[in-house]
Amino acid sequence: MRIALAQINATVGDIDGNLDRCLKAVAEAEGVDLVLFPELALTGYPPEDLLARPDFVDRALGALDRFAAEARVPAVIGFVDRIEGGLGNAAALVRDGRIEIVYHKRLLPNYGVFDEERYFEPGCSEAVFDLAGERCAVTICEDIWVPETTAHLASEGVEVVLNLSASPFHAGKGSEREAMLRSRTAADEIWVAYCNLVGGQDELVFDGRSVVLEPGGRLIARAPAFTEGVIVADVGREAALAAAGRSLTPGALSPVPEGPAETYHALKLGLADYVRKNGFSDVVVGLSGGIDSAVVAALAADALGADHVHGVLMPGPYSSEGSVRDALALAANLGIDALTLPIGSPFESFLDALEPAFGELPEDVTEENLQARVRGTLLMALSNKLGWLVLATGNKSEISVGYSTLYGDMVGGFAPIKDVFKTAVWDLAEWRNSHGAVIPDESIAKPPSAELRPGQTDQDTLPPYEVLDGILAGYVEQDLCADDLVAQGFDAVTVERVIGMVDAAEYKRRQAAPGTRVTLKAFGRDRRMPITNRYRGSA
Repeated sequence: MRIALAQINATVGDIDGNLDRCLKAVAEAEGVDLVLFPELALTGYPPEDLLARPDFVDRALGALDRFAAEARVPAVIGFVDRIEGGLGNAAALVRDGRIEIVYHKRLLPNYGVFDEERYFEPGCSEAVFDLAGERCAVTICEDIWVPETTAHLASEGVEVVLNLSASPFHAGKGSEREAMLRSRTAADEIWVAYCNLVGGQDELVFDGRSVVLEPGGRLIARAPAFTEGVIVADVGREAALAAAGRSLTPGALSPVPEGPAETYHALKLGLADYVRKNGFSDVVVGLSGGIDSAVVAALAADALGADHVHGVLMPGPYSSEGSVRDALALAANLGIDALTLPIGSPFESFLDALEPAFGELPEDVTEENLQARVRGTLLMALSNKLGWLVLATGNKSEISVGYSTLYGDMVGGFAPIKDVFKTAVWDLAEWRNSHGAVIPDESIAKPPSAELRPGQTDQDTLPPYEVLDGILAGYVEQDLCADDLVAQGFDAVTVERVIGMVDAAEYKRRQAAPGTRVTLKAFGRDRRMPITNRYRGSA
């Protein structure tokens, strides 16, 4: 049996567009017995509260009928179905112009970024059918993560398990997923064809990496990561006999990026799709000469093309000549335009306007934040006038502890490195430069500084980033308490200080722009803390 895995980039709510993508994939899959699509391919994933709208479900079901009528090859496609008690996360076998079998997802994930119990009712039956001499069964995403699913199907004589998936990316997820699938095929002596969604959807990004595995765990085909496309593989008994003793076809296994490369590609796709799917063509980035804005600008240029990225230098009273020089060098290296809008005059105007209220009060962080807010105002004015999407440049370390200014450097419609710790930002910069140096060495090497007062560095306020990120990884991503962190060797006073900053900054994070999720626990969908909260842990 020859299967095509159609790894499509669906857009939530674009039912007609998704349908056209699916029909195009079927038309291009010549000489195959079956085309397999991702989970909820016709609606996009996750559709969230669109599922509460009857007209949305009606249109999605209409798209399934049209797909069944027009598909000239048998296919298994994901859709949303009406079932007793509500809705089902469903897959349909379409053959000979009709919907032959419908399967409803049995295991509904309700952890991390998943909220499926809010929307769907679990299925209770199997979908088994014969095709090209093979006994096949349909499963959807979470179903296959539980060993009992494939063990039971194998005991019932199923030879090929088809899995439609929308598995969101986080660093290392692809390798984890392949290891799980290998264990299923090895334990149960079955074939698995796994088709994953690809593309960005708000904070989530889907990495594709659809695969086919033979009994015993050998991977025989892998689609590219972070790229839409179709792969074809032979599965079943005859395929096993034909492949016995042979090496894999060259190119059957697309290489996968690892480490900073994997994260960079995920961020690039997440940014490109957020911009494209929300109707923007151009973005604007405030260029400070520092590492964060440099990485964001490089991502944007790589994702959208240099002609669609606009850098803005906004030197203030304390901006160094070196930072201005680094920002201009970055723009030149990337080939993006660079506009200079000094903030000295508007900053002084704000101070003059506030003088009756401030009087003789000494300067403090207020004046620092005011500079950031002037810059945010200028960026938003450019966005309003020229239609450019503002990219916020804050990283996860800063956002975690509130080292950011509301309505200032937090201004933006999207925050590409929101889920990247500062130490990982340096790794991304080094990796990007290894594939064509664009980020000035000075931006990477110099001590980070907001340059909002004379001689300022981040470490005037924060622990060294190597220490800070270690504490944040434990507290934010692993839910460790202060005692746990101290037991790992972190200083107790520093731990309590950092935890206090994280807890106090929740109100800021609620007002931050969305950004691509690349870790196991990102702010927003993964970590949901109350703003009004008096619980405090201590070491």
